[in-house]
Amino acid sequence: MRTMQSDAKLIDVALGRAPGDLAIVNARLVNVYTGEILDGQSVCTSGAWIACVGEDVGHAIGPQTQVIDAAGATLIPGLIDGHAHLAWLFTAGEFLRHAARGGTTSIVTETLEVYPVAGLPGMLDFLASLADQPIRFFATAPSMVSISRAATGIDPADLRQLLARDEIVGLGESYWQAVAQHPEDYRLAFTDTRASRKTLEGHSAGARGIKLQAYLAYGISSCHEPIKADEVLERLRLGIYVMIREGSIRRDLAEIAAIRDMGVDSRRLILTTDGISPEDLLAMGYMEYLVQKAIDCEFDPVTAIQMATLNVAEHFGLDDRIGGIAPGKLADMVLIPDPRTIRATCVVSNGRIIARDGRLEASPRKHEFTAESLNSIRLAEPVGADDFSVPVPGHGSSATVRVIEMVTDLVTREVRLTLPVIGGMLAADPANDIVKIATIDRTNPPGRSFTGLIKGFGLRSGAVASSAAWDTTCIVVVGADETDMALCVNRIRELQGGAVVVDGGRVVAELPMPVFGIISEAPLETLIDQRRALREAISGLGVVFPDPMLTLITLTGGAIPYLRICEEGLVNLKDGLTMDLFCAEE
Repeated sequence: MRTMQSDAKLIDVALGRAPGDLAIVNARLVNVYTGEILDGQSVCTSGAWIACVGEDVGHAIGPQTQVIDAAGATLIPGLIDGHAHLAWLFTAGEFLRHAARGGTTSIVTETLEVYPVAGLPGMLDFLASLADQPIRFFATAPSMVSISRAATGIDPADLRQLLARDEIVGLGESYWQAVAQHPEDYRLAFTDTRASRKTLEGHSAGARGIKLQAYLAYGISSCHEPIKADEVLERLRLGIYVMIREGSIRRDLAEIAAIRDMGVDSRRLILTTDGISPEDLLAMGYMEYLVQKAIDCEFDPVTAIQMATLNVAEHFGLDDRIGGIAPGKLADMVLIPDPRTIRATCVVSNGRIIARDGRLEASPRKHEFTAESLNSIRLAEPVGADDFSVPVPGHGSSATVRVIEMVTDLVTREVRLTLPVIGGMLAADPANDIVKIATIDRTNPPGRSFTGLIKGFGLRSGAVASSAAWDTTCIVVVGADETDMALCVNRIRELQGGAVVVDGGRVVAELPMPVFGIISEAPLETLIDQRRALREAISGLGVVFPDPMLTLITLTGGAIPYLRICEEGLVNLKDGLTMDLFCAEE
């Protein structure tokens, strides 16, 4: 934070009346404000801030100034990810052990995963885990769009308290269909956010024409969901920032790159990950990978750099402090070999060197989470196999039911099947790829559950469960055997969160996630090994999806078509209606 004293020192350094703390000299400077690459440039800092930039900053260099001779290498602003999901899988400290090496100095993260299971106290604990780290974190408050009424909407008093915080830059993504179907659930949150002069982040997958315009009329400022260049163009013409997603859930950059040939201004284009897996982070890096790929997709290098620096900062109203290299801005800078080679040789964050040549020089802070944050699975009693029984109304020998059918590894649809009734109950039929799926609320109130059927998941035996179910407060479990389903859920209860695979009454793989039931505190390398073991165990039970745990946890989400499940029942995203398992006789 700037103070009168730091401002006075900054001005003294700029005028040469006091020596700077760090100087980078003889650099090619990428000026993101003008789109120029300037040779023979130098930068001098005072504390966390840039004091002066130009061909000669010798007047600001004293005997104690740390000087880095760039020797003609290129200097760019610190990279910014404008839409991350850091409340999932790994802690901020563990994430930064790898992400901070490549040149990312600011991140804006969603928080929708934390609030439904931990409320405002959990949110404040999560935000505390992001503070005082080698790089800077901002966050969005959760809009709480969910197919579950228990997880829908944020308490207005909680939202106002969050919006008053400096690190909260807006209200997080809101799925357009849910907003259109139930506007009363979100109108007050949107109004309060606009009144705070902060952004409304969008999620308009599949919206076109008047439906898109109606959604944007709420004041939505961005969208990270376009997957084709024409979808990007439509949104740019409507005045919003478009975030091009290149992360572990989707990779859209190569397809969208055609926008570069459409003759439109690129200053509202942003590169973002929308979340990154531990495996991709270790293998590819972080935002430096996105900028390099944009250049490889034939974006102009300066344009690509702007898309991960100034454009992001301007969108969130943070360009008064980050996004570019200029006097009065935070000293976030990255040395790279040349404008086309995004490989960090030196990373400066807040005026401090945090990495050189891929080696971290500033250790991330390990946060100690509260006891409440580490105890979010609030099921009072273990569950039993009978909790997954599905009694059939009446006395018929068969029943017609709604079944979730997997179309792809993420997309589903509703099918209606007439299934046999055995002893008054519906049973799983693994031989025909029909198994049970259940959701159990672990928070509000704990224990409420719903059991349905799913086709096409591929599970031949056993069960798999996770407490990191999207957009809800649920544990989600899929199983061919009710006893194994119960063991999965009970093991998650013992672990206070995680993912578990069971077969034949035995736990065959697990990944503990005790922080809010969604985050592991293990080292990244251990986490990768545990995820590999989960995938192999689930594949051994017959599931062929590339990331079966992702397939599982998205089944409760309100963003991917079409039939989803929560503790209240089945939900058709086309109309937002909750439906019973059994079809009424026609």
